[in-house]
Formats: sequence, structure tokens, C-alpha cells
Amino acid sequence: MDNLRPILYLSLVFLLFLIWQAWRVDYGPQPQFDPQRAEATLNGETFRDDVPDAPASEAMDAPVGMDPVLSLDRQRIRVVTDTLDVLIDTRGGDLVRADLPTYPVSLKQPDNPVRILDERLRDYVAQSGLIHDRVPGIEHADRAPSHHAIFQAERSEYRMEDWQDELVVPLTWESEDGIRVTKTYTFRRGDFLVDVDHRVENHSDTTWTGRQYRQLRHGPTPPRDSWFLYTFTGAALYDGKYIKESLEDLGPGVQDRNISAGWISIIQHYFLTAWVPFADEVNLLYSRAVGTPERPQYIIGLRSEPVSIAPGAYDVLKSRIWIGPKEQQPLSKIADGLELTVDYGIFTVLAKPLFWLLRVIYDFVGNWGWAIIILTLMIKLVFYKLSEASYRSMAKMRAVQPKMMALKERFGDDKQRMNQALMELYKKEKINPLGGCLPILIQIPVFIALYWVLLESVELRQAPWIFWIQDLSIRDPFFVLPLLMGASMIAQYKLNPAPMDPVQQKIMMALPIVFTVFFAFFPAGLVLYWLVNNLLSIAQQYYITRQIEKTANIKGGSKK
Repeated sequence: MDNLRPILYLSLVFLLFLIWQAWRVDYGPQPQFDPQRAEATLNGETFRDDVPDAPASEAMDAPVGMDPVLSLDRQRIRVVTDTLDVLIDTRGGDLVRADLPTYPVSLKQPDNPVRILDERLRDYVAQSGLIHDRVPGIEHADRAPSHHAIFQAERSEYRMEDWQDELVVPLTWESEDGIRVTKTYTFRRGDFLVDVDHRVENHSDTTWTGRQYRQLRHGPTPPRDSWFLYTFTGAALYDGKYIKESLEDLGPGVQDRNISAGWISIIQHYFLTAWVPFADEVNLLYSRAVGTPERPQYIIGLRSEPVSIAPGAYDVLKSRIWIGPKEQQPLSKIADGLELTVDYGIFTVLAKPLFWLLRVIYDFVGNWGWAIIILTLMIKLVFYKLSEASYRSMAKMRAVQPKMMALKERFGDDKQRMNQALMELYKKEKINPLGGCLPILIQIPVFIALYWVLLESVELRQAPWIFWIQDLSIRDPFFVLPLLMGASMIAQYKLNPAPMDPVQQKIMMALPIVFTVFFAFFPAGLVLYWLVNNLLSIAQQYYITRQIEKTANIKGGSKK
């Protein structure tokens, strides 16, 4: 233990953490496609296996058919607000495309917005509809519009004008026996939360008994943008606790069950789509795998409790959908647990207060780069005493380094006698061989939590610092920060006592190079944090080392 440096432990743990994250995604167990739950196809017709089952209100004797979906004409309605640019398909009123005009893909492409929903490339669609319960004596199949029904629209384009704070998009559907449904999307200025209502007017002669469902549909998990940076893309839900599931696990991996005050979502780095029922609802959570083995698709959805509407009456079934960034403050106000989609993983308990503090600092200084620097300084002050104990231990080890080398020459390959002599030396010099390691190890969870804060927080996306760093969420375009960080690691190595083991010496010398290569591809905000932390550590370690050496010289009778 005497030759192992704390920085080596910190670095290896951090590297192993990143490697484990990547291995889990690339080589972890992958579920197999279930053909029995696939969407059946026959002669080019698609059957409605992607619609939740219609429950029996009183009996189970009504037939459940797989009605083929006819190829009917439909149109796309474009809706443009200050925050969203979406396409609504009149077949089902599905949201088949959603762009975020205020979030460009990159600073170099300011007119190319981030696209979340994308039916064409990712089979990523937000669907909702109604189903009629199976009631004896009533043909239920055509009394409620599922997401396969064709709606009618008054216009093909809606735009929010400067004087508008709200934009309403109605779609209508009517059955042959007089059930009229108006599906209405309500968009609000400055908001990513959209209301989705189904107004059901019963002009038939029999009671309408049905329920709404909301689901998200997605193709296979897309490939990762970077091997170095793992972020989760998949389904997330809340049923009193936050649960994540890979897209490929939807279906057999998620048990159908009733949940209260819950929600469902599909999340990706920085952004999400979430169906958010109102707090007093009880819904059936369901999921399934559909499509074909060549083109699988995965669904997660919620089906509400039944609503009965007497002849001549009406009712409104309400829901909400968030399509936008993972902003913690607004998400936390919409529903319990929704802010957890900002995925800090197992370090959430540490990461959330760190982000809160970072946000407070940003509100004061107005720059995320300086906020990171100030936060790093504050963390360093909190752990000052722990770091001081570590550096004092290392400084003492450095001071007795000549004596340790003499013991090595004296005892050679006799490991047992060598260790006994070292223990006696530690006792005589009052050195704790673990003193340099434990304080640093205690800080590792905080370091990793801050890593996730800087990686996951959309607030830092495309945030500038100074000079050439105009986006803290991407790598340094000129690799200046990674090179400075590598140089700071070399400086730290020089301050530490040299390991007696030649293998350890080689590892310590190689570590700055390895980390420089890794951090060359990391977001600049992460590298900035690590660089500032290293510089503060060097200053503290240098000061303590000089104090220890000065004390040792005085005790040894040296003259100035």
C-alpha cells in the first residue's frame, strides 16, 4: 500500500466506471424478439396488435377480432409555436414528428432544430386514442377512434401568432351510430407541455362505455454517438418509484399492472417525451413488442379506467404530453418523479444538490463555465481537511523516501522482512500507510456525481464559457483543456513520492497520457472541472509538502 498513490486509485476507479457503463450497453444480455407478440401482417395489411385490449364491462363473450387496417387517405397537419414544430397525422391524430426550434442540433447549424419524435427514421411516435369496452349486445369495434381511425381537420397548418398565448388544434371523428369525438391539442407559448383532450358526445341510442389510452412507440435503440460517454436511451416510468427499461425489454420485460399518479416516457440525452396523466388517475401500464424481426418496434402505454356516457350526454377525457428538454425545474412541477428523467443514476442523491448549487451560482454569475469553476472551488473547500490529511500522509511518505529505498536495497527480495521493516518505519515516523488513500476514496462518489451533473444537465448544452469554448457540452475543439489537464496530472505525479515498484512507476507515468486521450473526447465542461480540481489540488499539496519538508529539515538540524 505504501507505493500506491491515491491519484492512481481515483483514476483507476473512474476509468473502470466508464468501461463498465460501456460494457453493460454493448455486451450485456439482450432480450430476443418475441414473434408471438409481433404485429401480424398478411397481404400487405396491418392488424391492430398495437392497440390495447378492450376490456369487458360485464362479460367476456364478445368476440375480439383482429380487424385489418384499411389503407385510407390521410394528411399531415403542421403546428408551429415558439417552442415546438410538430406534425400531426390525421390517422389517429398521432404526433409523428416534433422539432424543437429553440434547441439547434449544434451551434454550427443554428437553423437545424433537434428532432425528438421521428416516424420516418426511428419509428418514434406519440399515439393516443379511445377504445370501447366489450359490452354484450353492442358492437364495440367502431364506437371509439383508436390511433388507426381517420380524423378530419379544418386546416393543414396552424401557427402561433405574436399576439397568441395559446394555439388550439381540433380533429373530429364520428361513428355511423352517432358517436362524435373531438380530439384537441392545446399548445401554449413558452411551454413544452401539450394538453390532449378527447371530447366524446354520445348521440346514439345506447350508453358509451370506453377509456382512453396513451402510448409511445419506438424502433430499436439507436447506436451511441460516443463510446466514451454513455447516456441512457430507452423507456422510463414512474409508479411510486422511478424505473428504467431498455426499449428491447419492453414487452415480456414489463409486467402489466395498475399504477396511480404515474407516467411513462422515452428518454434520450437531454430530451424526452412523456405522457403525464393527471394526479387522481389510475391507469393500466402495458408494454409490448410489435413489428417484424427485421423491423421491431416497442410500445409502452397507459390505459385509463372506464367512463360511461349516457345517450345525449358528453364527457371529456384529458391527458398531457411533454415533448422537450429535461429541464428539472418545470418537470418537477408537472408530476412527481418526472425530474428524475434527468438521469444521474445511482448518484442522484448527491447529484441533485450539486446541480441545485451549480444553478444558484449560475444565476449569480451568469456563465456556466465560471459556475463550474466556483463550484469546484467550493467542493475543494468542503473536502479541504480530508485532502489535507491525504497530502500530509503523502508528504511524509516523500520525506522518508530515502529511508524506504535504503530498506529495499538492504532486504532485496525478502518481502516478509521488507514489510516488517516498513511497518516499523511507519510507526517510528507516525505515518499511516492508508492515510493517503482513504480521504481520496471517500471523495470519489462526489466526483462521479458531479461528472453526471455536467454530462446530463441540458442547461449546460451549448452554453459558452470564454474564448474558443463556446459549447461546454462538447469536446474542446482545439484540445487545449485536455492537454492542460494532462500537464496538471504530470505535475501532481512529480509532487508525490516515487513508487519503489518499477511497474507502478510505469503506470503512474502512463496515467496522464491515458487520461489526456480519454478527456480529449469529453465535454469541455467536464474537462474544465477536472483541470480546476487538479490545479487546486496541486496548490494545496505543494503548500503542505513544503511545510512537511521544512519541519523535517528543522528537526534534522539543517541550517538555512
